[in-house]
Amino acid sequence: MAHIYIALVDTPGFFAALIRRFLKQRYIHVVLGFDAELKEAYSVGRRNPAIPVFAGFEKERKDRILDAFPTAFYRICEVECTDVQKRAIWERMQEDYRKRFCIHYAVLGLPFIMAGIPFFIRNQYTCSSYIASVLEENGVMHFRKHFSMVTPKDFYADQNMRVVFEGELSQIVSGMPDGFSERIHGGSMCV
Repeated sequence: MAHIYIALVDTPGFFAALIRRFLKQRYIHVVLGFDAELKEAYSVGRRNPAIPVFAGFEKERKDRILDAFPTAFYRICEVECTDVQKRAIWERMQEDYRKRFCIHYAVLGLPFIMAGIPFFIRNQYTCSSYIASVLEENGVMHFRKHFSMVTPKDFYADQNMRVVFEGELSQIVSGMPDGFSERIHGGSMCV
């Protein structure tokens, strides 16, 4: 059995505070990683962590995120998948990264999410709708709603994910804290 990693992220800032208020939860951003330390991770989010206006598909750069948000807090969850599924998802990430400037954040979709109406424009996603779409296409996770309606809260509530780390991004960047490897093998479910 292989694993992928879903990072639920809490960053400070005005825009994040608005999303947190709407979702009524701490974690407002979702990242897909191929290792627990998020050495290789992707999301639909800010192209530059310090500037919320420009957003699209990006490879996560923890050092840049830490510079912009020194108090960023992460919950990293492990999801089981097959080697074939993991490879297919990795190949999709590579393909989408090559065309990353064609994939945009679905700002127009946010009112539809709030109204409970599925909304999709080709190559426009929220962080959670993009990851939900990719995971559903590859049979790793299934949601009981259209992928455009998936929010970070849906990942947060998923009982099939196991927490392997919860703490500040600075701990990940400076080297995983003591006990991390034990948490990978004996962590609790992500609830």
